[in-house]
Amino acid sequence: MARPPARDLTERELEVMHVFWKHGEMTAAAARDRLAGAGLDRAYTTVATLVRILHEKGFLEQTNEERPFLYRPVRSYEEVSGRLLGDVIERVFRGSREQLLVRLVEQRKLTAKERALLQEILKEERP
Repeated sequence: MARPPARDLTERELEVMHVFWKHGEMTAAAARDRLAGAGLDRAYTTVATLVRILHEKGFLEQTNEERPFLYRPVRSYEEVSGRLLGDVIERVFRGSREQLLVRLVEQRKLTAKERALLQEILKEERP
């Protein structure tokens, strides 16, 4: 019996998605070039396979009918990162955002910029 496709992103799929989120619509070859420019030298066939998988999973959509195919993100960085973070909170911290915050702060000292951002977030009124 075939295993159903995973809804989560692998590390390599996430690398490719970061390229699309940053640069928008492009071909698999352009995504490969962007990855190489960022120091992640992947074979074209590897990137093309990852793009196909991301398309099948619903993270990318094909925007043209002729080759070379163009793809663009369907799901935003905010949506995907929020879901992944929610999964980590549930699976690792058993739903405790408090424990997540404690672990984040204990891992390394906050920079002045991070501290200022956190203070601004805490000042905001949230529903």
